[in-house]
Amino acid sequence: MLRRTALAATALLAAGALLLTACTGGSTPDATTTAEPDTDASAVIRLVLEPGNLDIRETAGAALDQILVDNIYQGLVSRTPEQDIVPALAEDWTVSDDGLTYTFTLREGVLFHDGQELTPQDVVWSLTTRKNTPEWRDSARLANVATITAEGQEITLTLTEPDSSLLWNLTGRAGLILKEGDTVDYQTKANGTGPFTLSSWKQGDSITFARNDAYWGDKAQVAEIVFAYIPDNQAALNAALAGEVDAVTGFDANLKEQIEATGEFALVLGASTDKGTLAFNQAPGSPLADKRVRQAIRQAIDHDAFVEALASGETLYGPIPSLDPGFQDLSDVAPYDPEAAKALLAEAGVEDLTLTLTIPSFYSTTIPQILVSDLNEVGITLQVNSVDFPTWLNDVYVNKDYDLSFVLHTEAHDFENWANPDYYFTYDNPEVQDLYAQSLAATDEAEAADLLAQAARIVSEDAAGDWLYNGASVVAVGTNITGMPSINVNERLNLAELAKSNG
Repeated sequence: MLRRTALAATALLAAGALLLTACTGGSTPDATTTAEPDTDASAVIRLVLEPGNLDIRETAGAALDQILVDNIYQGLVSRTPEQDIVPALAEDWTVSDDGLTYTFTLREGVLFHDGQELTPQDVVWSLTTRKNTPEWRDSARLANVATITAEGQEITLTLTEPDSSLLWNLTGRAGLILKEGDTVDYQTKANGTGPFTLSSWKQGDSITFARNDAYWGDKAQVAEIVFAYIPDNQAALNAALAGEVDAVTGFDANLKEQIEATGEFALVLGASTDKGTLAFNQAPGSPLADKRVRQAIRQAIDHDAFVEALASGETLYGPIPSLDPGFQDLSDVAPYDPEAAKALLAEAGVEDLTLTLTIPSFYSTTIPQILVSDLNEVGITLQVNSVDFPTWLNDVYVNKDYDLSFVLHTEAHDFENWANPDYYFTYDNPEVQDLYAQSLAATDEAEAADLLAQAARIVSEDAAGDWLYNGASVVAVGTNITGMPSINVNERLNLAELAKSNG
């Protein structure tokens, strides 16, 4: 048996070394003040997208994971921004040599926010319910788990076949531990085991967390965290300069000079799994069902223009970003070549093509502007349909009613979407699905990553979508703040170590 208190896959570490353009590293700069942290402080963090409700069980969207996972809710294991798997509610774990048995040692003395003790039965119930309830997000991630049992503080998961993604899945929603029989209204309330409790939610404005003084681990270093939802970057800049916020996530790197002008903020560019994804609806009868048309669109797009316009990130030509296993440089698949794009459209017999781009309204107008200009150069008219996020979720994500769609997919290890023909990408390739299944069944991490790389190349060669850029985590941090995450902050924002001083 292999005993691990942390899992740091070689493939992930190698990928993590590939920093983004202009990246200053993964941690925020040290505070310039020598003042002691104020444990009674309230820290205000600017975020962009407010969740519609707080139900981490059933509601889709990274806005929930970003603030609730790690801070409010926890699993047996968690992951660092650098993608290492580490202990959380489990002190440690073992994996059998055949990859079919996972045994976790549950910590003792853990309390839920309502004061009730975490029991092994809560763990068994949570994981079993997640697995057996399709309405709960990520239930399918536990599909290979046959049994979940407890004996004393030992929790044992037995699998029907090896699953190289299981530990990773347990660091996300699939592994969150809830209280059995809890009557909390998950839409507006929360009852977890994390270092913060939910204090209040002013819908349309902010969500406030308070330090959990009964937390089983090291106590949070601030008394309160306020997530201020400010979609507009100029408004966020004004709030920072007015001293109304202490850190600004999802910021515009082009505003670096303005926010650093007073010396009270520093801009940090961190690595990210954010993928600026251009989805193609390939439903039968659509012009995008023709691979030549999709490839023409890809080669008509100047990917470097996005990185230059955003002043951050790096180009990306496939579905796997540099932080994830299976990443490879696929720039050879769809090099920028407008003349080749025109030739492909002519070969497909397509003239005067008009398509609609459906994009959530909170994204920068820079993205559709570049796309409109680039596609116009090859004879494609692109009409932009800017919608609110609930409309995007309904029309694109649920009903697949779109031609082209842009959204920033922040999730790490999400290649599975390209192996799912029912996903809104509408991509269906049995070879890709088989390679993905093989990667899950692999017990060797390097083999699993290689199989993912093979599948990702096929996805790119099929022009299943386009990946406009691999975004950076752009964070402006007050110089009196330490411990502010700067890697993958759009996906997860663990604030247990954030501290604020008054100096």
